[in-house]
Amino acid sequence: MLLLEQFVAVISIGNVILAAVLIFMERRNIAATWAWLMVLLFIPGIGFIVYLVFGQKLSKKKLYRLKEGEFSHFRAAVDRQKQLLESGNLEVNDPAMERHRDMIYMNVVSDGAYYTQDNSVRIFIEGNSLFDDMLQKIAEAREHIHLLYYTIRNDELGTELMNLLVKKASEGVQVRLLYDAVGSAGIPSRYFKPLLDAGGEAVSFFPASFSLLNFRVNFRNHRKLTIIDGKIGYIGGFNIGDEYLGKKKLGYWRDTHLRMEGKVVYMLQARFFLDWNLSSPKRLAESLSLFPEMHGLEKGIGLQIVSSGPNSEKQQIKHAYLKMIYKARKKIYLQTPYFIPDDSILTALKMAVMSGVDVRVMVPGKPDHLMVFWATHSYLGELLKSGVRCYLYEKGFMHAKTIVVDTQISSVGTANIDIRSFKLNFESNAFLYDTRMAEKLEELFVADLADCREMTMEEYLNRPVRSRIQESLTRLLSPIL
Repeated sequence: MLLLEQFVAVISIGNVILAAVLIFMERRNIAATWAWLMVLLFIPGIGFIVYLVFGQKLSKKKLYRLKEGEFSHFRAAVDRQKQLLESGNLEVNDPAMERHRDMIYMNVVSDGAYYTQDNSVRIFIEGNSLFDDMLQKIAEAREHIHLLYYTIRNDELGTELMNLLVKKASEGVQVRLLYDAVGSAGIPSRYFKPLLDAGGEAVSFFPASFSLLNFRVNFRNHRKLTIIDGKIGYIGGFNIGDEYLGKKKLGYWRDTHLRMEGKVVYMLQARFFLDWNLSSPKRLAESLSLFPEMHGLEKGIGLQIVSSGPNSEKQQIKHAYLKMIYKARKKIYLQTPYFIPDDSILTALKMAVMSGVDVRVMVPGKPDHLMVFWATHSYLGELLKSGVRCYLYEKGFMHAKTIVVDTQISSVGTANIDIRSFKLNFESNAFLYDTRMAEKLEELFVADLADCREMTMEEYLNRPVRSRIQESLTRLLSPIL
């Protein structure tokens, strides 16, 4: 009995000390601080362990260390573009983009997101057509293949991809595969052995320091990038696995992915370059083969690649979303699998609808993560009260991360509309400045409405007591979900 009392006393003291650290030393976001304090209060002992694993902050020191001269030409080009934007001398292909120069400038200044407009883009919304195309392009690669994915599965699609990568590596093509340690946690090391034996490379992003304990588990590389010969790039929501072909319990998988050609691929390559050198002991050297000379379309699509992560104070992707929302005059169409916005996003959407903007939000009608699903519905209820139209996708699982504003500007990428994507994950999004692309993405959104059920205010108010409790509890924890 005495030992039990001593144990309880130690846990209580530990909770007090940790609470003091949270409040006085770490200077966290207030909402996140209260969420962690609740965890410590209601599950003492276990909550302490959960915090040690999931609550650690990432040092804000510069993770991506460049050697002298690396990317100097990119940095110079970004500086020149900034000056052109400031002087009003940057020409845009699409006249409708004149009103969005301020957004282009913001992304250039905050993230060094160089604006290119010689690009061609193809949209994919289902896995079979995407991977047929991607695997074909990989098979045609001559110089190098770079892949960065949050999740890679050791299943039929994962095996098909690996067999092709092994073949290309054995042909002398440089193959580099970067995968997230958390998102791909279930994949065995033997999966990568054939690639390594063939001369390819495979590296884990933020692997565990100890076999069963990873203190950086909360910081995940959620990007999904493929770059082939430095000339073809893919970005979007699809990971590598059979579930993304609609072969698992969630059924049909609705996502959005882009294949891009043009100088925007330089930006994807640079992103991979930085993430690879952060993770691999074998540093990737900048070379002309990685950034080959190319001639894109003279009147192509305007694009910026914006990235953010827990090492950044600016939350660049969230700021770009906010800029888009505040620029809306007619409509905002938004798709996301997880909708756990912070106050700034929530307020922006409310202000938009109160200003007469047609705001529509589409989320999954079935959950893949229950707590996130419940928290999402608590925020949908708040939007409904403001006049936002909310839709539940029921054909399968909605995993697309897209936003279209005024049929002019749009975004497709890896970031969800949630606090995790904005603050904790390493993410990348393509921001498109082209009415043609916005029209296509808007048409896809409208087509998806046929597979949705619109949530009404009456339905939300009459939801069961159990649902109300679930939503209330998970909303309190939403800053750390």
